[in-house]
Amino acid sequence: MYGMIHRAMRQMVFEQLGEDAWLALEQRLKIGPTELLTAMVYEDTLTLEIIAEAAARLNLTVDECLIAFGRYWIKYAEQGSLSSIMKFTGQNLASFIANLDRLHLAVGAAMPGAQLPSFATLESESGHLVIEYRSDRVGLEKFVCGLLHGLMDRFDVQGDVSIASRGEKSIVFDIRYQDRQ
Repeated sequence: MYGMIHRAMRQMVFEQLGEDAWLALEQRLKIGPTELLTAMVYEDTLTLEIIAEAAARLNLTVDECLIAFGRYWIKYAEQGSLSSIMKFTGQNLASFIANLDRLHLAVGAAMPGAQLPSFATLESESGHLVIEYRSDRVGLEKFVCGLLHGLMDRFDVQGDVSIASRGEKSIVFDIRYQDRQ
């Protein structure tokens, strides 16, 4: 994973529990500022250790933390260095998701060696999307669910995300949504 993911998790812990909680997490995992370099690529095991420790401190299961962090990531990204790219990725939920691979190409250009996921829209109609998520990483479906919920928040729609099917390196998500009232 990437340092920007670690920085976002740090910010989420800061906001919910304060700086001391993050410093205790760093001490417990024996990490420091070098694990927070934005464009650096780190072993997934380190990222998962950070998430598990954050989950324990936030009194969440790892799956709950992944969902909360996915949702948080969208807000974090749109306020940080990815904000300009996100503005041009899409003006509604369907167009944004349809253009996620373009966003990832832009991010990947700045981060050589990045293993970014791919998203394909399999079905798109008003209030319903079927999305295929492809990645060499396994076990992040709850994070992706959180990301999709975060995008629904961003575009002021409400709905449900469920897993329709799983493959070896892909997951198909079914998204049903409507405008908030």
